[in-house]
Parts: sequence; structure tokens; C-alpha cells
Amino acid sequence: MFVDSHCHLDRLDKSAQELEEVLTFARRRGVEHFLCVCVSVNDFPTMLNKVQAFSDVSVSCGVHPLHQDEACDYTTLLNMASHPQVVAIGETGLDYFYSADSKVVQLSSFIDHIKVANVLGKPLIIHTRDAKQDTLDLLRKYKDPTTEGVLHCFTETWDMAEQAIDLGMYISISGIVTFRTATELQEVVKKIPLDKLLIETDSPWLAPVPYRGKQNQPGYVREVAEFIADLKGVSVDELAKVTTANFYRLFKIKPPSLTA
Repeated sequence: MFVDSHCHLDRLDKSAQELEEVLTFARRRGVEHFLCVCVSVNDFPTMLNKVQAFSDVSVSCGVHPLHQDEACDYTTLLNMASHPQVVAIGETGLDYFYSADSKVVQLSSFIDHIKVANVLGKPLIIHTRDAKQDTLDLLRKYKDPTTEGVLHCFTETWDMAEQAIDLGMYISISGIVTFRTATELQEVVKKIPLDKLLIETDSPWLAPVPYRGKQNQPGYVREVAEFIADLKGVSVDELAKVTTANFYRLFKIKPPSLTA
């Protein structure tokens, strides 16, 4: 069984009934759990309301680095992220590719997220693009040794992945890996240890081959898994088993077999 470790169900252009159909389609394709990731604390209550009826959907709470116009202070983030259904802090991080002009506020926000993760004992979900050194430096400076997390939708170098893993991070790979132009990322994925690997869709964006150009959805995580399994020379069943176990371990979620 698969897990979609990072999706934005509230951002899908779907009604409540259509969202149920999307999740049903994913379940039929072997996806047993979904992590719906918050990009704005302001939108967190609406996101939670949209997905909380689904027992196989978990949620995070945080402010995406490209949503700094909706940034919140440390206390607000701490209070919101303390919600019992929140299993992770983020997504947070740094993006100098699209928004270098907001660097100062991004850095402050990322530090707040790290501190909240430390206090609550919840893992970080990190978006990083063209910000390798600052991302690693802030994790080294502010993250407690016991705080873990994931660099999601990873597209950076093996050197960054290796350093992040040493800091207690997992590496999550999206449908980008299936793109014809993603040769460098494919080489990085070959080197990521299986016990530090997660898979995701980041839906509704970045649909994998053969769905490019369509709205992405959690059911397409199967294609991501199949492509990565081929890259790493393992069976799809093995990749699914390991990445699913990694997910439940990182986010401290009981697998369905233990909650039935």
C-alpha cells in the first residue's frame, strides 16, 4: 500500500462530493493514507473543515515561504499547530528562486516554524529552492537533535540531500522525477537510502508522466512509486512497503493495521 506524504486536498478544484471521489480513486489504486499540507495559517480552519471527516487524511499547519503576505507570529503558529489533528509543522522553508525579495521575512518565519516543531515534538515539512546553505544552516542552528522532518518535492543536489539526512531529515520525491528533463534528480534519487525516502504528489500540481498537463491527484502517487522503484532496482511492493513505513514513523501515525 502507498501513502501520499504531501498533497493539498483543499487546493484541488473539487466539490466535497468530487473530493470523496478523488480519494476513493486513490484508495482503489492502493493509497491508504494522505497528508494534506497547509500553506497558510489563515486557511488552516477551512482546510481542516474540508478533510477532517476522512479518517485516512492527516493535516499539517504552517506558512509556505511563498505565502509570506499571510505570515503569522510565533504565538499564533504555536497555538494553531497545537491542534490535536496536526501531525507536522509546515510547509515552511525558503524559496529564493521565486521570491528572493522576501528573504528576510522567510528566514524569520522558518526559524519560528523550527522552534514550534521543537516545542510540540512534531516534524517539519520543508520547501527549499535555491536556498541550500541557509536551509541547512538554520536547521543546524535552531533544530533540536530529536526534531525530524522532510525536505519535500526535492529537486536539489545529492550533497544537500546527504547533509539533510545527517540532520535527521527524510527526502520526499514527487512526480517531477518522471519528467524527461529530470536526469539530475533521477541520479540523486538513486543515492537516497530507502529508509530515508518518501513519495508524494504535491497535488494539484506537478502531475507525473503520463498525466502531465492534467490536475494532479493523490492516486497518481502510484506512478511516482513505480518510476522510483525502477530507478532504484527494487520491486514496487518493496518501495511501497518501505516508504509507507517511513511515513508512519516520521509523522508518528499509527498504521491502519494497528488502529483497526
